[in-house]
Amino acid sequence: MSRIGRMPIAIPAGVTVDIAENNKVTVKGPKGTLERVLPEEMEIKLEGAEIVVSRPNDLKKMKSLHGLTRTLISNMVIGVTQGYEKVLEVNGVGYRAQKNGKTLVLSLGYSHPVEMVDPEGLESVVEGTNKITVKGIDKEKVGQYAAEIRSKRGPEPYKGKGIKYADEVIRRKVGKTGKK
Repeated sequence: MSRIGRMPIAIPAGVTVDIAENNKVTVKGPKGTLERVLPEEMEIKLEGAEIVVSRPNDLKKMKSLHGLTRTLISNMVIGVTQGYEKVLEVNGVGYRAQKNGKTLVLSLGYSHPVEMVDPEGLESVVEGTNKITVKGIDKEKVGQYAAEIRSKRGPEPYKGKGIKYADEVIRRKVGKTGKK
């Protein structure tokens, strides 16, 4: 049996979970509301202050969906209570990040500044000139927006310039050596 899928999800105080037909799960908490339609083959039950996910049979597809469904619900519960954040670092001479209302303005060595508008429900905070923090309650959206910011100028291995995640390690390469 799926080790992750089998674990019950504890519902913290102040969080309400509603399971409608077609496995539409709505989670309300102090930080906001998230809703998602989950695979209808899975059986999602509220048991006291816990959510239990079970699968109908042991087919490969059902085993895969079991852990996924449980993790998605768990991420929703964590999102409405604590929220998610990703920290990015801007490295390079003259590379800067600024916040202009809801717009993130990045100077990344191009002939023009790169402007990105924060998506609905997400917030980007700039600390200093080289640290960007993306915050939100939906783990998927936070990760996606952080990846989009990073893709504007990904880190390069020779000088380490570009935008990288704070916990990412860039493997450096040795450049060319001149002939004598």
